Amino acid sequence: MIRRVEVSQLQNHTGQVQHRSQLALYLSLPILSWAFYDFANTIFSSNINTVFFPFYMDEVLGKNETMQQVASTFISYANAIASFFLVIFSPLFGVWTDSTGYKKKYIVWFASISILFTFMMGIFANWQTPIHSSGVPFNLFLVVASFVIAKFFFNSSLIFYDAMMGDLGTKEEMPLISGYGVAVGYLGTIFGLLVYIYVGDSGFHRAFIPTAILYLLFSLPLFFINKDVPLPKAQRKTVKFIDGYKEIFQTFKDMRQHKAIFTFMIAYFFINDAISTTIAMMAVYATAIVGFSSGQFIILYLVSTISTIIGSLAFGYITKSIGAKRAITWVALLMIVALTLAALATQQWMFWIAGSLFGVSLGSMWVTSRTYIMELSPTAKRGQFFGLFAFSGKVSSIVGPAIYGTVTLWLKDYGTLASRVALSTLIVLTVIGLFVHLTVKDKNSK
Repeated sequence: MIRRVEVSQLQNHTGQVQHRSQLALYLSLPILSWAFYDFANTIFSSNINTVFFPFYMDEVLGKNETMQQVASTFISYANAIASFFLVIFSPLFGVWTDSTGYKKKYIVWFASISILFTFMMGIFANWQTPIHSSGVPFNLFLVVASFVIAKFFFNSSLIFYDAMMGDLGTKEEMPLISGYGVAVGYLGTIFGLLVYIYVGDSGFHRAFIPTAILYLLFSLPLFFINKDVPLPKAQRKTVKFIDGYKEIFQTFKDMRQHKAIFTFMIAYFFINDAISTTIAMMAVYATAIVGFSSGQFIILYLVSTISTIIGSLAFGYITKSIGAKRAITWVALLMIVALTLAALATQQWMFWIAGSLFGVSLGSMWVTSRTYIMELSPTAKRGQFFGLFAFSGKVSSIVGPAIYGTVTLWLKDYGTLASRVALSTLIVLTVIGLFVHLTVKDKNSK
C-alpha cells in the first residue's frame, strides 16, 4: 500500500487534482508491485485451482465414466469447504482492515501460508503409501486437505489486496487500476502454464512445487515495496472474533442507507456461483465430457486467458465510459451465452467459443464488480464492505460447487450427462443474478 501522503501528492498546491497519464499510472511503483501480486496469485489460481489439481484428481480417481463424476464431486466439495471457512472468517478480516489500517501485513502472512501448503501438496502427492480408505489412497486426502488450506489463505489475502486498491489513486483512476491489475494478473496465467512443459501429459502432481515457487517469487515486490500506514494507536480498536459479525449485523440493520450495495451483493452471489464453479470444473469438464486432451486444454486455457486479458483491459475503459452497473449487465449476458454453449457442446469448436467468451466475461467481472463496490461503498467502511463483498462471493462459492458436486454424485451412473446437467444449473444461477442486478437503484449509474 502506498503512503497516504503519496496519494495527496496527486494534488497540487492549489488543491486541484493532478491527472496522471496512463503510462505514469501503470508504471507507478506501488501500483506495479500491487499488480504483480495479482500476477503471483493468479499463477496459483490457474495452475492449482483450475488446471493441475483437477487433472491430478482425475488422474488418480477417474478410471471410468462413473469415477470421473466422483472425481468431479471431490473437486467440487474441496472448493466448497475452502469457501466455507472463508465465509466464517471474512467478516473479521474486513474489520481488521478498518480497525488497524493494515493491509499488506495480512497479505504477507496469508500469502505465505498459502504458498507453504501449495508446496505441501507436492510433498504429499509424491508420498507413496499403502494406506487406502474405500479404495482412495490416504495421501490423496492429505493433498486435498492441503489444497483446502492453500485456497482458503489465497482467497483471504485477496480481501486485503482488493481493499488496498483504494489507496493507489483517485476515484476516477479506479477502473483503470482495477483493469490493469486484472490484466497483469492474467499474464500470470500464461507464465504459470509454462510449468506444463515440465509436467507433460501425466504426473500432474509435479506442477505443485514449481507453482509454489513462482507464487512466492512474484509476491516479493508487494512484500518489500508497498508500505502499510496503520492508524494512529489512539484510533485503533481491539478486535474480537465476534466483532466482524457484529458490524455485519449492524450494517444489515442500516440496510436502508446502503440498499444498492446489498442488492448488488445478492446479484453477485448468484453470478459468482457460476464463476467460481466454472473455474474449478472447466478442466475436468473439457477433458472428460468434451474430449479434450490435457495438452489441448492447456492451449484452450491459454486462448481463454488471452481473452480474459483483453476483456479486463477493455472493460476498464467500458466501465469508465458507461458506468459499472451497465458494464456488469453486459458481462452477465456474455456469461449466459458462454455457459449455454458449454453445456450443449458436442464438438470441440463449440467449447473453443464458449471458453473464449467465458474468458472475456471472467476478467471483466473482476474489473466491473470491484469498481462498483468502490463506487457504492462509504470511504470509512470500505474495508468492511470489501469484507461483505467477499462474504457474498464466498458464500456463493460454497453453494455453486456444492450443487455441481451433488448433481454429479447423484447422476454419476448416467456418465457425461451428469456433468452437463450440473453445468446447466450455473446458467440458471447467472440468469437469477442478472435479474437481481437490474433492480439495483444506484444514483451514480450512468
